[in-house]
Amino acid sequence: MKKLVVALIMTLLAVSPVLAADLVRLGNLKFAHYGAVSYMKEIAPRYNLRIEERVFPKGIDIMPAIIAGEIDVAASAIDGAIAARASGIPIYIVAGFAKGGARIVGRSDMKWKSVADLKGKKVGVARGGAQELVLLAELGKYNLTFSDKPGKDVQLIYMAYADLNQALLARNLDAISQSEPQSSQAISKGFGVEIIKPYDTPLGEPLRTLVMTESMYKNNKDVAERFMKCFVEATKYFIDNPKAAEKYVREKMFKNQLSSQDYYEAIDNSPFTYDVTLQQVQVSTDMMARYGIGKMAKPPVARDYVRTDLLEKAKSALKAK
Repeated sequence: MKKLVVALIMTLLAVSPVLAADLVRLGNLKFAHYGAVSYMKEIAPRYNLRIEERVFPKGIDIMPAIIAGEIDVAASAIDGAIAARASGIPIYIVAGFAKGGARIVGRSDMKWKSVADLKGKKVGVARGGAQELVLLAELGKYNLTFSDKPGKDVQLIYMAYADLNQALLARNLDAISQSEPQSSQAISKGFGVEIIKPYDTPLGEPLRTLVMTESMYKNNKDVAERFMKCFVEATKYFIDNPKAAEKYVREKMFKNQLSSQDYYEAIDNSPFTYDVTLQQVQVSTDMMARYGIGKMAKPPVARDYVRTDLLEKAKSALKAK
């Protein structure tokens, strides 16, 4: 009888359904400082999650996927998140994951002393990214006029991130406002020199933010909480274990096409973080409105859509500073 009971229990265990992991669809970009966000999918099973990562060319490309209901959480430069909210996309900013990550780089065969030397030059930048915002803030600081048409102090040439370095190398551009690690690569390969790390305006170091759909935040609180713990653990691991972080980014994300030197120079200019503040979001919003980035008819107010409660709870649980 005892053997029969044991056999019955084993049979029931064998056929009972395994609790399925909850799916979270993540939009991400291929930059060095987006590495901890990408790493989340590797540790997601610890939180009974399955993170499905989809890599996009630019942050603004993720927003239509959010509207279509294809993405639950996205890694975005702060300006992309602000523009999305301004256009009515129902998202919350729930964390920051990196800061800085921009550099204005000039041709190495030209002499540069400051941003003022950009007068009369062609400057390449990706439209709608943090690099555009910091570039325009710097040009404004030096009272330089700009347009994507000839006739102003600086002519802006809008290009994809992937094409900017090649255009600088070919001398089709005089300078670029570029992300990491591409800006570090331009310098290490000898065809670019740093003009400035553009953090001396009211913007400070541009923030990269983690945004979550309102639906996930409000209707799937348990999943949202577990996701945030996964985010904090992944970020803490990258901060505490720089060699492991380098290995993951260089081998998994860049398939060994990024040198160790370029990685560390990139991360030195775009360190990992967890945090975002209302002030950072509001200052960025005000600057975007000033320079017409995002074409916001009504700029959103930071306090209406910045939600850091889940982040603080996750940081406390995992003892992350």
